Amino acid sequence: MAILVLVIIARLTGSLQLLEWVTLDYFLRLRPPEPRDERVLIVGIDEKDIQSVGTYPIPDREMAALLRTLQKYEPRAIGLDIVRDIPVEPGNSELVAAFKDIKNLIGAEKVLPVEIAPPPALPPQQVGFVDAILDKDGKHRRSLLGTFTPQGYKFSLSLRLAETYLAAEGYFLDNCIHEPHAMCFGSTELSRFGSNSGGYVRADDGGVQVLLNFRSGGEKFRTLSLRDIKKGDFNPDWIRDRIVIIGITAPSIKDIVRTSAVPHLDPPGQVYGVEIHANSTSQIISAVVDGRTCLKTWSDGWEYLWIFCWGFLAIGLGRFTQSPFKNLLYVAVASISLIGVGYIFLVGGWWIPVAPALLVVTLNAVGLSAFAFYQYDQALRAQIAVRQHAIEDTFNVIHNGPLQTLANVLRSLRDQNLCQEQLLSELENLNYEIRSVGEYLKQQALTSEGSLLLGNGVKVDLNLPIHELFYEVHSNTLERTFPCFTTLKVTTRSFEPIETRYLSIEQKRGLCQFLEEALCNVGKYAKGVTLLKVLGTEKQGWYILSIKDNGIGSCSSSEGRGTKQCRNVAKQLGGEFRRESLAKGGTLCEVTFPVASRN
Repeated sequence: MAILVLVIIARLTGSLQLLEWVTLDYFLRLRPPEPRDERVLIVGIDEKDIQSVGTYPIPDREMAALLRTLQKYEPRAIGLDIVRDIPVEPGNSELVAAFKDIKNLIGAEKVLPVEIAPPPALPPQQVGFVDAILDKDGKHRRSLLGTFTPQGYKFSLSLRLAETYLAAEGYFLDNCIHEPHAMCFGSTELSRFGSNSGGYVRADDGGVQVLLNFRSGGEKFRTLSLRDIKKGDFNPDWIRDRIVIIGITAPSIKDIVRTSAVPHLDPPGQVYGVEIHANSTSQIISAVVDGRTCLKTWSDGWEYLWIFCWGFLAIGLGRFTQSPFKNLLYVAVASISLIGVGYIFLVGGWWIPVAPALLVVTLNAVGLSAFAFYQYDQALRAQIAVRQHAIEDTFNVIHNGPLQTLANVLRSLRDQNLCQEQLLSELENLNYEIRSVGEYLKQQALTSEGSLLLGNGVKVDLNLPIHELFYEVHSNTLERTFPCFTTLKVTTRSFEPIETRYLSIEQKRGLCQFLEEALCNVGKYAKGVTLLKVLGTEKQGWYILSIKDNGIGSCSSSEGRGTKQCRNVAKQLGGEFRRESLAKGGTLCEVTFPVASRN
């Protein structure tokens, strides 16, 4: 939901405009090709034309001759996309005469800064502005058809040409009934651009603008050069009853507009101004005569409802699938479907918000999949931790029980201190301990009770207070038949209680196993031991559990499994472990851990 809200906010602030523009351009490029519009002919003055004339701007005499030649073939309208506000001698008088004689000629002016006046000889109804509106990325996607100026309301060159052509077909320019500021020809409305149309946010919608629906395909309009007209190298039917637009197609003049909506351009992404006017004119005529759709958009409410629906779909897929892999698969299918639906709508003339909806779907997919992967990883880690704990617990139970008994038997056999009856008794005891371990592990697998199996087969309840558990472990371990316990004369034990909230079940288990391991080591290795002190005391927020004997033990520099187990217990408790030989004989084994900060 957070991603959906963020995308909505990003769209409301205009942060997604560029992404939506790019999506629109991409879809326009992918449309199926349309046939060439034979109703519009472009006469492009290219580099070779300029070289043949020998100068630029093209002199008025050349322009007048071009207009006179074209007029002989009876075009329905001629558009001059070349400004002629000042004379370009020689031949200005000839051009002025042509302007006055050719009644279906539409000249050019610029009404947006910087303004350029129209040819003085043309009346206002034969003038159209050629200003282009560019988006923030410098590309052309909108066509300005009419706007207010200090001199009154004015129309564009493309609208003037379309109006002239359609008048002969019986269609006349008018205002729409339900929207007075919109334009229509007969029953065909030219969908007016609004400040928030499609992917735009608070755009300048002054005047009457429409989204430019470029013609698709390879050759959109037939194009002739100035040389072709001079030589008569064309079919007269290409001109008769058509719209002829004269403009510059020489790269050096730079009458170029950038666009990404038209494929196969040379140079890429650049369209000559005369081609823009041809597309705009063709768009109007095709909409009225052929029923070709203008680009339309939904209202803001429908657009945001659409985005919300895709957002909830993505969230639903994530919760329904659970598996991150299935979620990614379903989201991929949904994304492809969304793109396909958006493309179909655009071919039908509707620009719908594909980019923000796709962003919501993909980001939700990434977020939910990442969360699912995280949960999967955590669950896997938890399973591994449980299994590792089970393995360690099993080993500790075996280590402190049957293995200690087995080690004692082996040592006695090496020292030849066991008779056959004693050996049989020890082996029976070992068998009992092994079976007890098996039964204990079965119960642990079937139940979640907190218990610990001691080496002698006694099971203690870890829910008891820790000091009571220490007494249980101490008593049961000293009852085991380890050789060094036989020389004990004095045993001292004292365990101060610890509040239950300070220790978890597993921490209690670790401390009990530490105590059992330490006592077993005394019974196995502390030869000649007569005194054993086992104390648990709390001092200044620290609890000290120590086992001290006066026997002749061994304090090896290498660490065995038992020592590592003790260090792990201390580490888990945030404390320290130490084992050292005492100066006057004996061994001290001690673990210290904090209790005051355990809240």
